[in-house]
Amino acid sequence: MHDLQTLRAFVTVAHEGSVSRAAERLHLTQPAVSLKLKQLQGNLGLALFRRRPQGLALTSDGLALLPAAEKALAAVAAFESNARALHRTLRGRLRIGTIVDPEFIRLGAFLRGLVARAPQLETELSHGMSGSVLERLHRNELDVGFYLAPPGEGPGEAGTEIAHRELTHFDYHVIAPPGWTHRLGSADWPRLAALPWIVTPADSAHHRLLHGALDPLGLTPHGVAQVDQEACMLDLVRAGVGLSLARDALAMAERQERGLTVAEGVRLPCAMCFVWQRSRSEEPVIAEALEVLASVWGHHDD
Repeated sequence: MHDLQTLRAFVTVAHEGSVSRAAERLHLTQPAVSLKLKQLQGNLGLALFRRRPQGLALTSDGLALLPAAEKALAAVAAFESNARALHRTLRGRLRIGTIVDPEFIRLGAFLRGLVARAPQLETELSHGMSGSVLERLHRNELDVGFYLAPPGEGPGEAGTEIAHRELTHFDYHVIAPPGWTHRLGSADWPRLAALPWIVTPADSAHHRLLHGALDPLGLTPHGVAQVDQEACMLDLVRAGVGLSLARDALAMAERQERGLTVAEGVRLPCAMCFVWQRSRSEEPVIAEALEVLASVWGHHDD
């Protein structure tokens, strides 16, 4: 077994045809390179070089061994490169707070991007409402998450600690059971607030958006049921229990497929955001998540 320096000396001299040039490339002295060649030839019992006026040339035995020596050095270089790559490979766990439905937040594309860029990174999903995502970020129970808020508002007062990126804007509509067009009438807020509502907990975006519209008018929705799942809200609206809010695409689909009533001229603008602790922005797992997010949604921070 020959050490790597000896093999490097052999290969370098073979390529350079000169001990002096090889010594310069290897940052060794000429006597050190000559000694390594002498030891290698002695150990092998073979003459690997022959002298010529221009320097050294490989013998037939040297030519036969050169490819194996080059292959051995390449294998060692690949081994070392792989070892360095392991140091750069992102490991750990990314805890993601999800909301609404996976398709709307492009969860599949986001996770696929993470797997492609950081295959050693484990992801853990936790579904809930926007407000609970924010609270769990504060408590370090989540690393990143999705959050709904009026455009430009982000996490509000929590913005000093929680950073955010707006991903898309959309509207919420007021939806009602089939055949309620006459009950909605002109669909102004005083009339709508007096009708029965399927309300949501304070942690939900529905609650914040609805109260953001009603509170300045001194109005309170007439709640007849409270749920915390979008699917349950839709079921109760379909069953004729009362009004609710629904994202624009969902509201239009429900009107088309189930005959639900959509209040005309009433829209609540909303933004879907990605949130994380501002102090952790430079952490590798957070930075990687933001890079993948940018590729999925097609933009970076403003």
